[in-house]
Amino acid sequence: MREMGGVRPISVRGTRIESIPFSSLPGQTKLFLDHLADPKSLARFYPGGVSHQAGLDARVEEVLKAHTTDRSVLCDALAEINVAYGASAATLANIEMLRDPRTVAVLTGQQTGVFTGPLYTIYKALSAIRSAEQFRERGISAVPVFWMATEDHDLDEVANTFVIDRNGDPARAAFVAAKADHGKPVGSVVLNRSIEEAISEMFDALPMTEFSPRLRDSISSIWSAGTDLGKAFGRTLSMLMGKFGLIMVDPRNEVLKQLAAPAYLAAFRESEPMMEALMTRSEELLRAGYHAQVLIEADHFPLFWHTDDGRRVALRKGLDGTIRPKGERAGFSDQELRSMIETSPGRFSPGVMLRPIVQDHLFPTICYFGGSAEVAYFAQNSEVYRVMGRPVTPVFHRQSFTVVEAKHARTLNKYDLEFRDLFQGQDVVLPVIVEKFIDPTTGLLFTDVEKRIGDELDRLDHALAQFDTTLAANLATRRRKIVYHIDTLRKKFQKRRAETDETIGRRVRAAISSLAPASALQERKLNVLSFLNQLGPSFIDTLYDSVGLDDKGHRVIYL
Repeated sequence: MREMGGVRPISVRGTRIESIPFSSLPGQTKLFLDHLADPKSLARFYPGGVSHQAGLDARVEEVLKAHTTDRSVLCDALAEINVAYGASAATLANIEMLRDPRTVAVLTGQQTGVFTGPLYTIYKALSAIRSAEQFRERGISAVPVFWMATEDHDLDEVANTFVIDRNGDPARAAFVAAKADHGKPVGSVVLNRSIEEAISEMFDALPMTEFSPRLRDSISSIWSAGTDLGKAFGRTLSMLMGKFGLIMVDPRNEVLKQLAAPAYLAAFRESEPMMEALMTRSEELLRAGYHAQVLIEADHFPLFWHTDDGRRVALRKGLDGTIRPKGERAGFSDQELRSMIETSPGRFSPGVMLRPIVQDHLFPTICYFGGSAEVAYFAQNSEVYRVMGRPVTPVFHRQSFTVVEAKHARTLNKYDLEFRDLFQGQDVVLPVIVEKFIDPTTGLLFTDVEKRIGDELDRLDHALAQFDTTLAANLATRRRKIVYHIDTLRKKFQKRRAETDETIGRRVRAAISSLAPASALQERKLNVLSFLNQLGPSFIDTLYDSVGLDDKGHRVIYL
């Protein structure tokens, strides 16, 4: 097949895939696009960046040398965590492999969203899995690790998820937490009966298929009242990815907290130069023409404090040198804080700029797979590595997919639509289809009338201009009104015509809802359950087969 408009056709085990440059998709930042194009050209912000996976092989010795955490203690804790999630034999084998001092880890992670959150959570996991496999194919011992961000406290961000209902429209499923749970680490929030209502509403909305009953039973058994959100997330991702040996990490684990304490202490000691370096880096990025990253202020402190009632609160450095929980008057002296980190590390968790350092302290991290925002964060975060005296971990963009079911592919073909057209939304796409396929005669009539009116107004303008320029100016104002009213009438016709042809309108709206919901990428909105319900467990295998880590485009998979 020939390439068109930057789209590169690919075939993987009989599945048609198109690779689309991110530069042609909406919502992409300049920093992300420049990093995709050539990370080496941004060495100032991404030290040690490489363009392809094989370029990481030379980092192995440096990574192993920098890793000092006791692997035996670490792996015992990982075994405990993953067994609680129903770990597969492949996952337990990878944990044993990690005990070997020659093994490196490929990391990724995500907030613990309801039912695993958006699709890109799955794509992150698969990216790490395939990367670790490729390292092993090149003779390097490597395992995939998924860091569950159970300590983040933005509950509203993770409590909702979306599926496509039987009418082709987005349907929201939401967990409604108790008011007292807001501000707590999301992983510790205990599911209440509202999760059962969310499951019922979701499966009532989804089309009934041969896979629905078993899928509903599995989700209901995992996402049950009394289970905390972190455990439900871990069990679900283990169920989906266990056969690939994905190792799950819950940083709330007490043993992991003890192992992380040296990184917390180091961040405490270097908090002042870290803050200054981050602020300077932010200014450098802005001067280079890139957008602002994580806002760093003069009172920044890299750790969060967990209160007696379970809330996670940012720590801030006061002018008097004391460290205070945000919004509180009472604070801690340096000595008090140091002592608490040493004796009670479970009361602390890293902020977004420190988290990669903590991950790399615990694991021999060879690389990290993140989303576009995380890739951008690393340009700022690399300064934390420098201040902490650690080798900077290269970041890669995770795999990015849009899954096109056969019915939507037929709609695109029938109405001569490209995938990228859908981001314009139905208010733009449907009128084009109306005039091209449904009623081209009336569309041509509007065009002819508009041209004729324009020609006649030109004649009148010419005559008035020779007589009185003020009259000509008045005509220009009225001309704009005439054009506006004709255009408004045309849009009303297009809308009504689309409504009268319900089949076409429904098909196009369903395609947009599934492939470009809210004019965004599918992976940022929809949950994996939509496709597991429609296509069954083999959907995960299709995604696995479609991963191409050296492809820097967005992959559109036609099923």
